[in-house]
Amino acid sequence: MIFTYTYIVLVIFVSTLVRSTFGFGQALFSVPLLALCIPLKEATPLTVLVSFTVAGIIIVQDWKKIHFRSAGGLMLPTIVGIPLGLLLLTSGYEDPVKAFLALMLISFSVYSLIGRAPPELRRDSFGWLLCCGFCAGVLGGAFGMNGPPLVIYGTMRRWSAQHFRATLQGYFFPASLIGMLGYWLAGLWRPSVTRYYVVSLLAIIPAVFIGRFVNRRLKRDDFLKYIYLCLASIGFILLAQSLEMAL
Repeated sequence: MIFTYTYIVLVIFVSTLVRSTFGFGQALFSVPLLALCIPLKEATPLTVLVSFTVAGIIIVQDWKKIHFRSAGGLMLPTIVGIPLGLLLLTSGYEDPVKAFLALMLISFSVYSLIGRAPPELRRDSFGWLLCCGFCAGVLGGAFGMNGPPLVIYGTMRRWSAQHFRATLQGYFFPASLIGMLGYWLAGLWRPSVTRYYVVSLLAIIPAVFIGRFVNRRLKRDDFLKYIYLCLASIGFILLAQSLEMAL
């Protein structure tokens, strides 16, 4: 058990550091690595519970940087998407969803990295909010990975690194709360998840403050390049996972 707890703390620390720096990416890093040590149906709710905590701390730190209208507009369709994601989690159709998401992320990232900027949204778009929010809900319910569709929306809105980080947490806080309610109703919030979470607090708090320090020193152009590289990496990892399961 000592090895298990130590491993969980290390994974949560690194994944929270990534999340606090860029505003997303925690689930992609933590869920697969945690699943090497604990069951996936414990790793996923643990990651969402950690996400709820991280979002709460960042909101307290930087609530003035949050675009509340954008966060709220993304949150509403997420509520509709989460039950579908939970259904995918307990069914056998998650691999095709992973593959589709992977191809979408890779295409978007490569398109942006070769010098073609994604479409710019000078103000919130109802259609894009609906699409990105719904996709985030599905992915959040299924894999605890709400981030990629939200990141695509944020890059089109041209948010700065500070607004990017803060606004995504304004979304993640209620989304994670709803997600945990869904896991509880589905019987996936087990006592072991709570124990792992309590231990994870040793990693969460220092990682959030270190990530904030790094985030505040990122320039906008460099930040966007890092975002695209992160999205591309997420895409390739998800594609490899889906192909591995298919074979």
